[in-house]
Amino acid sequence: MSLDGVFFDLDGTLADTAPDFRVVLNALMRESGRAELSEEAVRRQVSHGARALVTLGFDLEPDSPGFEDELARLLARYRDHLDVETRLFPGMDRVLEHLDQAGIPWGVVTNKPERFTRPVLDGLGLLDRVSAIVCPEHVRERKPDPQALFVACRQAGIATPSACVYAGDHVRDIQAGRRAGMTTVACAFGYIDPDEDPSGWAAHHLIHEARALIPLLEQLEESQT
Repeated sequence: MSLDGVFFDLDGTLADTAPDFRVVLNALMRESGRAELSEEAVRRQVSHGARALVTLGFDLEPDSPGFEDELARLLARYRDHLDVETRLFPGMDRVLEHLDQAGIPWGVVTNKPERFTRPVLDGLGLLDRVSAIVCPEHVRERKPDPQALFVACRQAGIATPSACVYAGDHVRDIQAGRRAGMTTVACAFGYIDPDEDPSGWAAHHLIHEARALIPLLEQLEESQT
């Protein structure tokens, strides 16, 4: 296959956003007289979104009284603290530099709302480099539906989804990528639940550090020359 584009999930794949979520959530824990949460506990839930963090911190289910109030508090705090401690995963800067130098467009396909995604990318200095940003507001169906990946291809000017790679740290990312016909990469360095085994997600490739993407991409680039 050729390599026309590379797309990334955001939280747990492209960027380590858990530190900012932990700061915000623990501030709410202290205000509520609750025990602070460990970094590991927060990291395990970040990929499941803000609702999962509310459940983790306040022992509330989505249909519980007070759930929406706590969710609103969490999101309001996060909006003001979403690019303070967030960083690219080690080695990911090299991956993006490789793509830029090779002239291969790359983008972000995430279940994170756009009002948070764009500021995070801006804080990382990536907003002017990214060729596609697809958030839940842009599609009818979220991942694992492949629609978001098809939208990303259109944004990046890519006509053939099967000539693209999608990397993610959740089984729904791999399912979406495969359904779009893309080469999929499971990122075991991301936010993996303790009872999850990325090797069982049926991804085309499994990596344990971001820089391992580079030789995979080089192989795909060589196949088109």
